[in-house]
Amino acid sequence: MDKDTLLSSFGKWVSPIFSKSFLEDLATSDHDKYVKKLTTSAYLLLFLHAQLQQREGLRAIADDTLGRKPQQELGFTSISPSQLSRKHQQPHSELLQRVFMDLVKRIRLCFLPPAMKRDFRIVDATTILLCLNTYKWATFRETKAGVKLHFRLAFASPEDVYPETVQLTPARAHDRTQLDTLVDKPGTTYVFDRGFVDCAKFDAFCERQIFFITRVKKKAAIRYLFDSPVHEGNGIKMGTKIK
Repeated sequence: MDKDTLLSSFGKWVSPIFSKSFLEDLATSDHDKYVKKLTTSAYLLLFLHAQLQQREGLRAIADDTLGRKPQQELGFTSISPSQLSRKHQQPHSELLQRVFMDLVKRIRLCFLPPAMKRDFRIVDATTILLCLNTYKWATFRETKAGVKLHFRLAFASPEDVYPETVQLTPARAHDRTQLDTLVDKPGTTYVFDRGFVDCAKFDAFCERQIFFITRVKKKAAIRYLFDSPVHEGNGIKMGTKIK
């Protein structure tokens, strides 16, 4: 696949992001006030392309602007790593959050109601390391900064899983601090790992008819209320413990 074909496909991939509402929000904001070169739209295009191509640094991203096709799409012939770094310092979080929520709403409309009756959600978190000198607010360790993204994924079908909501916290925040935000809908089944274990909240979930599946910790005190037999053909596979 040559560069022109790749960039053409890339343009179709990112086109839902640049919706009418996004362009209207951008026009009424001051994000591009006094900006002559690296506009917010060009900035997003450049870094989305860098993510897709797995670029490892600002210099590699800047090199992507040297081709004829990228120059036509972005509206400039070159950019320096320092310019990209300065653009990073400008706040875009509220604008990007609105883009994310708009995309989630559009994805939901693609599924028929029967697909959504499963009411099945996956909750997880991932940590992103940052430079301590630049992001001192993102408390993590003595020599490192970081943020943690807490995700709730909607499971519409085995082929269709998408992020429904995201919470951003400093990396030091424990996963279970976001349970009230991510696990909140009665009648829905949530799946999460041991990092989210909070027995007091589990009791509250049971009272509110919120169903959940998780692994318990080794030292957990367990009392079986009843056993439910597993029948063949129900899709559940029983594992065996290997000594």
